[in-house]
Amino acid sequence: MSTAASETDAVGRLAAVRAAVAEAARAAGRDPEAVSLIAVSKTFPAEAIRPVLAAGHRVFGENKVQEAAGKWPGLRADYPDLRLHLIGPLQSNKVKEAVALFDAIQTVDRDKIARRIAAEMADQDRRPDLFVQINTGEEPQKAGVLPAEADGFIARCRDAHGLEIAGLMCIPPADEEPSPHFALLAKIAARNGVDALSMGMSADYEIAVQFGATHVRVGSAIFGARDYSGG
Repeated sequence: MSTAASETDAVGRLAAVRAAVAEAARAAGRDPEAVSLIAVSKTFPAEAIRPVLAAGHRVFGENKVQEAAGKWPGLRADYPDLRLHLIGPLQSNKVKEAVALFDAIQTVDRDKIARRIAAEMADQDRRPDLFVQINTGEEPQKAGVLPAEADGFIARCRDAHGLEIAGLMCIPPADEEPSPHFALLAKIAARNGVDALSMGMSADYEIAVQFGATHVRVGSAIFGARDYSGG
């Protein structure tokens, strides 16, 4: 497939996903404008992202700080109103760069990271939106706060680290029905007075909208299959 055809496909798929998000919201009795579509552009180069920006989309997600730093400053120079979310694990040695680069960090999951984010936000005078990642499936290989520890961690973020928590995020186990995980995240958010819910990816974002997602993270359904051969 030619590059031009691939770009056209991405713009067409973006429109289809936008329409599906809006329909899912309306079916759930929600305002479609209450759901933010995060186009997950990890592994895709700047030239693959530009057509989606040109089509009017402005909210994107990246998994790795280093990869994002290599392509987004140039894109932001041309589209200063874009918003960039970090949706992958954050290492402590990348916090300074993450606070400088991202408009939202969705993977706050331990006190060490919370402390460093608070310090960098003060030093840089930047205030990215912060989400706490909850490991709803309690998977040992996956990042995130365990559900039983979520209330205490959210409280420490607010009281000990002085952070405002904008939302919660989860990634349900790949081999499980996602609905119970979305419901659990919504329950934790409600009892902690947290408004935003980042949940739902290409395979299940419509279900997530039904359960109150305010942000859905959709990559392959927009950009196509990823090539991980480069590492």
